[in-house]
Amino acid sequence: MATETTILIRGGRVIDPVRAFDATGDVLIQGERVMQISATPIATSGTRVIDADGCIVCPGLIDPHVHLREPGGERKETIRTGAESAIAGGFSMVACMPNTQPALDLPSLVDFVRLKAGEAKLARVRVVGAATVGRAGDRLAPMGAMTKAGAVAFSDDGDGIASAAMMRRVLETCRSIDRPFFQHCQEPTLTHDAVMNEGPLAAKLGLGGWPAVAEELMFERDVRLNASIGCRYHAQHLSSAGSVDILRRARAAGQPVSGEASPHHLLLTDAACEGWNTIAKVNPPLRTADDARALRDAVVDGTISVLATDHAPHTASEKGRDFASAPFGCIGLESAVGMYGLALVKSGAMQWPAVIERMTVGPARLLGLLEQGFGRLFEGGPADVSVIDPRAEWKIDASTFRSRSRNCPFDGWTAHGRPVAVVAEGRAFDLRAPHWATQT
Repeated sequence: MATETTILIRGGRVIDPVRAFDATGDVLIQGERVMQISATPIATSGTRVIDADGCIVCPGLIDPHVHLREPGGERKETIRTGAESAIAGGFSMVACMPNTQPALDLPSLVDFVRLKAGEAKLARVRVVGAATVGRAGDRLAPMGAMTKAGAVAFSDDGDGIASAAMMRRVLETCRSIDRPFFQHCQEPTLTHDAVMNEGPLAAKLGLGGWPAVAEELMFERDVRLNASIGCRYHAQHLSSAGSVDILRRARAAGQPVSGEASPHHLLLTDAACEGWNTIAKVNPPLRTADDARALRDAVVDGTISVLATDHAPHTASEKGRDFASAPFGCIGLESAVGMYGLALVKSGAMQWPAVIERMTVGPARLLGLLEQGFGRLFEGGPADVSVIDPRAEWKIDASTFRSRSRNCPFDGWTAHGRPVAVVAEGRAFDLRAPHWATQT
C-alpha cells in the first residue's frame, strides 16, 4: 500500500492555542511536517484532500493516560487496537501506563512498546514507565536507563506510592532526570475493600465505601514532600472537590504541579452505580454532583490543565462479575471528544478552542513534548493534526468501537462534537471513509 506523502486539509477553522491563532484556511502537509498554513486556497495537484469545511483543524490531540494492556492483557487491548482506538477518537498520540504484566519497568519493555507501535503505524505511542520495580513501591526502577530508551514520564499507575520515604526518592530521581511523575492518589489503608464512593448509595448497596480523603491525603502529602524538590508532579484522574482545592493552592504557590480530569468524573456521579452497575466501577470512584461541578469549574478556570481519558479496557466477562469482584475502569478514547463537548461546550462553560488547549498544549507540556512542536500547529511543525466537527450530534455505540473492549459508561448517549480526520506522523486517516484504518 503506497503512503500519501502530500496531504491538504482544506477550508477548516485552523486553531493553534499556543499562538492564539484562529482563522479559516488550508493546511498543507508533506511527509512528517506541516509545510504551509494559508488563508487563501492552496493548489491541490497531486495531493490527497481532506475536506474540513465547517470543521476545526487543530494540533493532534494527545491523551497522556491510557492503558493498552500489552504485554499480558491482550484479550482486553493491544498496542495496535489501542492505537487504532485512539485514531478513531481523534487522537494522534497517547501515552500508555505501566500497569501491564510484566510492568513496564525496564528499558527493554519501553523498546517493546515503541517497536509494536511503530509496526502498527497508527497513533504515536509514548511510554510512561514504572517508577518502582514491578510497581511494588519497594525499589526504584532503572528510570535513567528507561529515559534513555524513550520513557516520557514515570508512575506506579493504579497504585499510589504508599511510603513517604520512597515517594521522596522517586521525586528526587524524576527531578534529576527531568521527567514528570504521575501519581495515582490513593492512601491504601483507607480503601481496603472499598469499591465505590463512600455515601448513602454504597450503604444501600452493601458495598465498601471509598472516602474522598483517601485521594486528598496522598495528594497533600506529595505536595508537601515536593515543595523542596521541585519535581514536575502530576495528579492523575482527580475525583474530589478537596483535591481541586489542593491543586489550586499548590499552583498558586508556584509549585510545578498539574492535574487531570477524565470524562466520567466530569459527567457522572456515584448514582451511576445504582443497580450494581459495574460499568460505572472506576478508580478513583465516581463521587457527588458537587465534586463533578468542582472538577468542571477547575477545567474552565485552568486549574486543571489536562484532559485525559484513563482509557481502561476490560472484557465483558470481567465486568459481568458481581460489583465487588469486577475490575475498576472504563474505556474512553472513542467517546472523549463528544463527552468533553457535552460537558464543557454544550453546557456553555467553555468554547472549543479552550477545550482543545487542554487536549493538546496541556498534555504536550506535561510530557515535555511542547518544545518538540507537539500540541501546536505551525509551519515546520510535526504532521500531527486533528479535524473535529463541532456541530456533530451523534449517538455513541460501543459495539462499533475499534477497541477490543466495550466497557463504556456513555454507550447510548448523544455526544456533542466528533472527530472526522486525524493525521499522525504524516499518516492521514479520514474517519468518514470506509475502511479508514487501511487508507494511509
